Amino acid sequence: MNVYIALLPNSRHIHLSRYGKSGPGPEGTVLVVAFELDGREFMALNGGPHVTFNHGHSMVVKCETQDEIDRLWAGLLEGGGSEVQCGWLRDRYGLSWQIVPEALEEMMTAGDAEAADRMMAALMDIVKLDIAALRTAYEGR
Repeated sequence: MNVYIALLPNSRHIHLSRYGKSGPGPEGTVLVVAFELDGREFMALNGGPHVTFNHGHSMVVKCETQDEIDRLWAGLLEGGGSEVQCGWLRDRYGLSWQIVPEALEEMMTAGDAEAADRMMAALMDIVKLDIAALRTAYEGR
């Protein structure tokens, strides 16, 4: 939670609860944390080591600028994350993230199917999304 709060603006810790004597986790360890990321509330449960993340759940962050994409990408990879493709990465805890430009939705839904297809073809060959490259493909340059 603290890693994510430090990376995303308008984020904060809300509350934390710990396991008591009755468990099932070790007494005093974190049970649940509630927090906001960019103004959206989340809750995380410590289900123990047998509860793992999979690719079916991901956090999506829409970025206005390439600098924001670059900063979040580097911060989420720090400490052992791995790049996937098409704007996806897995952070050091195994949580999947999609770091995408806000312009992506605009290009996909503007009504120009040929331009959107060119952009999608370019997107499929990129790992960390590059707004300029996607825009160039979209515009057919």
